[in-house]
Amino acid sequence: MKGEVTALLLAWEGGDPEALERLLPLVYDELRRIGERQLRGERAGQTLQPTAVVHEAYLRLVDQSRANWQNRSHFYAVAARMMRRVLVDHARRRGRVKRGAGAPRISFDEAEAHIPSEGGDRIDRIDRIDRIEPIDLVDLIDLHDALERLGQLDAEQARIVELRYFGGLTIEETAAVLGSSPATVKRDWSSARAWLYRELHGAPP
Repeated sequence: MKGEVTALLLAWEGGDPEALERLLPLVYDELRRIGERQLRGERAGQTLQPTAVVHEAYLRLVDQSRANWQNRSHFYAVAARMMRRVLVDHARRRGRVKRGAGAPRISFDEAEAHIPSEGGDRIDRIDRIDRIEPIDLVDLIDLHDALERLGQLDAEQARIVELRYFGGLTIEETAAVLGSSPATVKRDWSSARAWLYRELHGAPP
């Protein structure tokens, strides 16, 4: 499994679009298994950290000795979208789509993850994700629906939120995946947070 996922990441990074099609089901299936295991004992009010699930999947799926910074970011780009789908699918299957009715709630607290470096032995810390102060704790389905609306207005900003929260990418890594600049990503990240706050809470932060 590790060799196959890593080979597909390298092929995708090298410009093979078909590699992504073969990679998606492998990533989704593993994220679903990990995510559903973590959600199995879920209780009302419990918070989730999708980034932790993505990081665990990364460690399981990718050959550390061949995974450099760039294809690590590419993996997170794929896994971020899959993790969002896993969590939303789970919530909908459970029929918990209303805030306050036991729906999964997710936290935008600072998250840290430890991922082996390119050499495979040394442990590096991913930069802390900026805390989304205005949102902090939100209903998963509400966030998903708000991101869908944001995507219709500004697809780039919605993608940034997905990469930063669900994938755990830093500003610099997000910029590399999107082919943008860190300054642009940082500006759009701030704008997206403010927009989501208004959508989720009905008032400006």
